[in-house]
Amino acid sequence: MSKRKIINDPVYDGFLSIEDPLLLAVIDHPFFQRQRRIKQLGLTCLVYPGAMHTRFSHMLGALNLMCRALDVLRQKGVEITDDECRAAKLAILLHDIGHGPFSHTSEGVFVDISHEEITLRMMQRLRDEMGAERGDNEVYNALSMCIAIFKNEYQKHFLHQLVSSQLDMDRLDYLGRDSFFTGVSEGIVGTDRIISMLNVHDDELVVDEKGIYSVEKFIISRRLMYWQVYMHKTVIAADNLLYAIIRRARELDSSLFALDSSSPDFLQRFVELDDNDVMVAIKQFTHSDDPLLATLSSDLLSRRLPAIRIDNNNAVIDKIALEQSNNQTLGQSGSAASFPIVTGILRNRSYDFDDLEIKVLYKDGRCLPISEASDQLDHHFLQKTVTKYYVCYPKNRQ
Repeated sequence: MSKRKIINDPVYDGFLSIEDPLLLAVIDHPFFQRQRRIKQLGLTCLVYPGAMHTRFSHMLGALNLMCRALDVLRQKGVEITDDECRAAKLAILLHDIGHGPFSHTSEGVFVDISHEEITLRMMQRLRDEMGAERGDNEVYNALSMCIAIFKNEYQKHFLHQLVSSQLDMDRLDYLGRDSFFTGVSEGIVGTDRIISMLNVHDDELVVDEKGIYSVEKFIISRRLMYWQVYMHKTVIAADNLLYAIIRRARELDSSLFALDSSSPDFLQRFVELDDNDVMVAIKQFTHSDDPLLATLSSDLLSRRLPAIRIDNNNAVIDKIALEQSNNQTLGQSGSAASFPIVTGILRNRSYDFDDLEIKVLYKDGRCLPISEASDQLDHHFLQKTVTKYYVCYPKNRQ
């Protein structure tokens, strides 16, 4: 009897059934199981208490959508072999496996390469470990095709678009999932409708004409979710507090969380690091002899976050930063050991004209980019990048 795993996903109010032994083996692998200990939204749970979901659930959710999308495309006559289906499922299942602690929050903090590069290395390690070392050509070939799809080197370009594009299974899942667990309704999109409208034209993933309004809502929802969740001002403050803790800890001990991407044992050391390790370390830092490290760590654990101001005008932020710097110099911050003043920039662009555009396929055979097909989202709206500036500074403890 073949082994089968049934997973209940509350986001889609249904079950994901997995029977492929290779998919099951990948899910059971320590690389993948580690994702249970990586929060999807990092420190966003300090703002939205329900945002405790993990990369593990997101990756399985994206697999669920990939399965549906492949079925839809095959039903519409798109030629996709069983081997290609398997490789596409592997690619979406593994697409986020290279994330570090707290997901994007730790991007560039613990390692000097992107999570995409780490993901690729992990895929290659899995291929060698599960295929080459066992002499299993079927597994090796499946993971090789998976890597080719992930890198956009496979002959059928639309398979890569299902994994990574402006309308991929990754984005569809994380918008719906993050909306569900934060309770921010603006992220709810017509996932079922969009998937049912997917098609392929000239080796490009497109949306049938009847799905245009669902795509418009998807683009708008993504823009709103960035401001309300991903770039929420309190989340930015929490992230900067975590960065300050790591920076201070490394100033005191350069070996802490030090991962050299060129080291032969890099992957092994990387997969041993997750959210739990960082939080345990921060708990220990509260007892540090260094007053600054102890204070910052205690503040994060107790959710005493730094103050933050966001403005469209950089001059306003510079003025506030200068005022706060003068206050610290005069000893008005209330503590000699306090959060360092940090300034930064937030940019939100929900659509990227530098990437391949989302295209709409009409019944008469025309295929137009959404910027031309939509009467709601004109070119000006889509290309607009909203830029805001922020300053984080210590709250007065007096």
